[in-house]
Amino acid sequence: MIDLGLVVARFLHYAASTTLAGAAFFPLYAYAYAGAEPEMLGRWRGKVLSWSALLALISGLAWFCFSVANMSGALADVADPEVLSSVLHDTGFGVVWTARMVLAVVIVAAALLLPSRSTVWRDLLMSSLAAGLLASLAGAGHAQIEEGWQSVLHIAADAAHLLAAGAWLGGLAPLGFILLGYAGIKPAPCAVDVDGVLMRFSGMGYAAVATLVGTGLVNSWLLVGSVSSLMNSAYGQILMAKLAFFAGMLALAAANRFWLVPALEAAGRGGTGGIDVWRGKLRTHVLSEQGLGLLVLLCVSVLGTIRPAIGQ
Repeated sequence: MIDLGLVVARFLHYAASTTLAGAAFFPLYAYAYAGAEPEMLGRWRGKVLSWSALLALISGLAWFCFSVANMSGALADVADPEVLSSVLHDTGFGVVWTARMVLAVVIVAAALLLPSRSTVWRDLLMSSLAAGLLASLAGAGHAQIEEGWQSVLHIAADAAHLLAAGAWLGGLAPLGFILLGYAGIKPAPCAVDVDGVLMRFSGMGYAAVATLVGTGLVNSWLLVGSVSSLMNSAYGQILMAKLAFFAGMLALAAANRFWLVPALEAAGRGGTGGIDVWRGKLRTHVLSEQGLGLLVLLCVSVLGTIRPAIGQ
């Protein structure tokens, strides 16, 4: 029960934190100039920021409670002040999690109180807060088992890995909204440039994928160590499943960039009705990427609760 609760809490927190970061980062690269986000999309994105921030806070508290229960061996100990004090003050996890939950409260307040209209200062503020919440997860994971320079390297790689995942996977949410609904609205003077957004999202995706691959190799070296450990441990097998889902996302992203987006642009230039067909295919690919991304997060949620493969 405790292990299952911890995995579910971790999964919800990862999903909420990546969505929060992706939605916050989106206007920084998706539009040709600052403040170009259409009002309708800005309102929708404001709701996503508010709900994902609230879910990040609630799931973060649940993660803490199940972690306390996991350390002590019983859910009832979550209500024991002495146990709570010991975890909060005497463990690295407790110190990091206290700071993260304070930050989560600040983000919820900012998401609810700031105007939904996209402005440069609002986008920069929300992006900085969301990035801090997501990257700080690196201080509460397996990186704690190392010491010295290896610990610093692991935390830095983890933080970069998380931020890249947030930009790509979390960014699929506003991109999907544009393709599912907003893009179907008749063009207006302030309408979003769908083709431009797609191209800029692809450009961001290159950097995100390169970061994910590079930092993933570093983490694998620190947590797996060898091909034998990868193949013969539960940790390694779940990691391979995660890599398979990630490969599926890469395949879909490559198809989007080199097949569907060029076809969509060509249909748009030709003024033919085929644009709706290609846009429908692109929507399906984006939704499929999101589904595979959630499976990746589920694997990550499980991996964080079991012993790394290295040394087994």
